[in-house]
Amino acid sequence: MMFLALMSVMVGRPAKDEEERQVSLDSVVTHVVAAIAVIVGLSYICGECFKRLGQPEVIGQLLAGIALGPSLLGRFSGGFTHLLFPVQVVPYLNVTSQIALIFFLFAVGYELDLRLLVKYRKTVPVVAVSAFVVPMILGAASVYVLASSYRGVDESHVVTGAFVLFMGVALSITAVPVMASIVRERGIAATLPGVTAMTSAAIIDALGWLALAGVLVMASVSSTRRPWVITLALLAGYVAATLLIVRPILRAWLGRSGAVLANKVPIAVVVAAGSAWVTATLGLHVIFGAFLAGIILPRLTDGTPDLEILRPVQEAGSILLPVFFVISGLSVNIGALHLHDLALFAVLCVLAVAGKLGAGFAAARLTQLSRRDASVVGVLLNTRGLTELIALNVGLQAGIIHPRLYTILVLMALVTTAATGPLLSLIHPRELEIPAPAPLAPDIAVADG
Repeated sequence: MMFLALMSVMVGRPAKDEEERQVSLDSVVTHVVAAIAVIVGLSYICGECFKRLGQPEVIGQLLAGIALGPSLLGRFSGGFTHLLFPVQVVPYLNVTSQIALIFFLFAVGYELDLRLLVKYRKTVPVVAVSAFVVPMILGAASVYVLASSYRGVDESHVVTGAFVLFMGVALSITAVPVMASIVRERGIAATLPGVTAMTSAAIIDALGWLALAGVLVMASVSSTRRPWVITLALLAGYVAATLLIVRPILRAWLGRSGAVLANKVPIAVVVAAGSAWVTATLGLHVIFGAFLAGIILPRLTDGTPDLEILRPVQEAGSILLPVFFVISGLSVNIGALHLHDLALFAVLCVLAVAGKLGAGFAAARLTQLSRRDASVVGVLLNTRGLTELIALNVGLQAGIIHPRLYTILVLMALVTTAATGPLLSLIHPRELEIPAPAPLAPDIAVADG
């Protein structure tokens, strides 16, 4: 009898545990669905309001994320923030935000016209390197000059190489997604300054993620734990493989009529997610792989993106992207800042603007762009936003920076991005809405973009 009772308990316990896990999972799913509904709805309303004010939509979305965090909602009694976003729900929202980033950055890369990069190869590299190196030097130098101020925001490890390099990266980032949104809304995507700024920003992002990977290696927090030289070699090999092997296969496959896998969208999603997985495995961020996948995916024969691919992926990323802003906002606590923290915030804003706008303008002028076109390039390159937030989140999660400095840098990204619209209006960008240059000659055209 005792044996039968024991067997009954042993058989019944797994069933009970499974039932409890199912109830727990159902609760998490319910919370996630409710959270996404609140996030998307509030972000849409805030984004539309800021668009009416002439600001990028993402400014409103990020402010909505901050409002749902400890800076506003979390300050009310009753724990509304924890009620909306319980601890067990946040990892699922994190995954959702990363998927949104993959889709969105893939669309940005796919929309980029690489023929214009070939056409302006004498301009773009100079602008990109200048607008990346100068802010990085300013950011790194600020650590030594303002060491006491950084220590004042709880950064006790300011002398480490990882922190110095990270601050350089934080000031050198340019947001390709936000810039793409701005140039589309302003109607300057096909103009010389618009193309120069977008292609330069793409190069800056690539350099930025490589530098950020170096930061992680220096901080001994990289998941790969491999030497930086090996990581760089593997990345170079992967890029070569995508260009020399994957892209020709995709061109041949997508060009087939009546193929079994004729739907192009799933193929694009597989390529984007697979590329993101590879770069994440190499120790870089997933969006680097997603952006690369968008670049290598073949275009139509005239070099333009296939709208059957672009629109669904772009819309999927845009709808879920507010989840990332909320995840970022949950770590922003403006109320925790002290009065002397505002001085560091002001200095970083000045350095960020001077480094990006100044270097971008000077480099564009050196490459024979007009004063007005060079001004547009400099202003656009000063846009941060989404890409900056990704880098800051990486630094926060890795322990390279701490919450107060994270909050200061997020606010810096907000201010510099919000300044883009007014500055563009000041230099009358509407007058730049002219057609793109004439099609390239056959000897230098890239048919697949």
